[in-house]
Amino acid sequence: MARRPLPRILSTGSAQIARSRELARTAADGATDVLHPLITITRGMRRLASAGRRRWAETPKDRRGPLLFLVASVILVVALVPYGPLLAVITLMAAAAWQGRDRTPPVPEGPDESQTQRLQSLYEALVPYFAVAEDPAPLYAHGGDWEKAFPAYEFDSGRVGRLTVRYPAYFADGDIESRTRVEQLLTAKAGRGREYHFTWDEEGNRLDLAVLAPLPTDIHAQHFVTAPGETVLGFTDPTEVQRTLPLSYGEEQRDVPPVVWRTGIRSTEPHLLVLGQPGSGTSTLVRSVALQALRHGGDILVVEGGSTGEYACLTGRDGVLAVECGTAGALAGLEWAAQETERRLIELNNARQAGNPPPEDTRRPLWILLDRPTAFSHPAAAEGRPDPQSLLQVPLRHGRAAGVTVVVADQLDAAAGLSDAVLQHTRARVVLGPATAEQVTAVLGSPPHTTPLAQVPPGRGFARLGTGPVHRLQVPATPDPYDEATSDADRKAVEDLLPPRSVPADAEPEPLPAEAAVAEG
Repeated sequence: MARRPLPRILSTGSAQIARSRELARTAADGATDVLHPLITITRGMRRLASAGRRRWAETPKDRRGPLLFLVASVILVVALVPYGPLLAVITLMAAAAWQGRDRTPPVPEGPDESQTQRLQSLYEALVPYFAVAEDPAPLYAHGGDWEKAFPAYEFDSGRVGRLTVRYPAYFADGDIESRTRVEQLLTAKAGRGREYHFTWDEEGNRLDLAVLAPLPTDIHAQHFVTAPGETVLGFTDPTEVQRTLPLSYGEEQRDVPPVVWRTGIRSTEPHLLVLGQPGSGTSTLVRSVALQALRHGGDILVVEGGSTGEYACLTGRDGVLAVECGTAGALAGLEWAAQETERRLIELNNARQAGNPPPEDTRRPLWILLDRPTAFSHPAAAEGRPDPQSLLQVPLRHGRAAGVTVVVADQLDAAAGLSDAVLQHTRARVVLGPATAEQVTAVLGSPPHTTPLAQVPPGRGFARLGTGPVHRLQVPATPDPYDEATSDADRKAVEDLLPPRSVPADAEPEPLPAEAAVAEG
């Protein structure tokens, strides 16, 4: 009897086993194709049943009876309608098929040739920053593989929209200058004209780059839904804050994330400093703050150093103590504000010692708004008078306890002329208009996590409250309603927020106590 060689028998058996497996796989695939609609409908029925059970569990017990009656009524009506049961079964199957569909997201395809070239270019540009000669296994090297350095990426209209960058552990990611150089390089290589957000993960040695959507510039001044002591400085990215405000003015009703500045006795940032380039919107922000302060029942004193009449619309309004544009008026108003702060402190101290509640006249917030105070320094020195900023020492130092809030706005190139008291006690800060990363860092005390743009709309900038993070900011449009260049919609939005006049516009307002003393002198 002839015997087959053992290797041949093994090979023949292996081939038969492989063929059997292939046939079984083909049969399974065919069965899956046939049963796929049935599987989808079954999965959908299961999901609908789970949703019904959750709905029944969430329904209060006192409402379950009416719900059962409603369901029974619907079933009865469907049963009595001609072809009703058939249509009900078809509708149920369609709903189950829709709910049971495969929701697995499609696997993204790899980058095309142009995207691969762009990623390789980014990789080569980062080699001088992330490579050293002593590294035995460098992650970055000329002609190296970019796939290890960029584990995740997305493209938007042919340009990089999101990118995750791995870098060696020895890179000095704690050095602001080193990080800034890498951010500037990525901004130039990923595409200019857009704003990028950078997230540094020092523990994981990763850098995430993402393109930010432009902030809305169509938000007008309006009554914001805020509590007393809360002031909306502007609006920022939805990922930066956990609060939204509904907009009540305009055609499109939506919720937007605000940057809210809190003032009062428990505030850690009781005073505000706003710096920006000419035409960047610093006066717009001060005007917005004034309108919000008047709405919450505060008294405001406006001191304008530009003498451009930006706040003429507030003259004679309820709650507006004075709008001063000259050196004498500014000195008189600020001297009265310092005396008022001292008076409030004395009355509050006497009330606490006597065990009484604070007097009513000390509870009303007092706002001191100064626009370009450095413009008074030279005229005051020429006339032999003190700098008006020297009178802010008491309101700035003791204003939180006395219910006095100081807002100072000036130009970036005049920041050196601000007094030490202003720079020391203004912990809430805003930078508006085009500014370099160094200028933003010098004012806010921390660099922004985004790249500043050269061309920005009015009211666009950065804000930081105390030691918090740096936020992108867009100030709501609050123009001067008396300006001829203001549109009708913006003019009406501001005029609707102005309180009624208590003094005619052509009448002489009553002088403040300190102003009368200066006049007598």
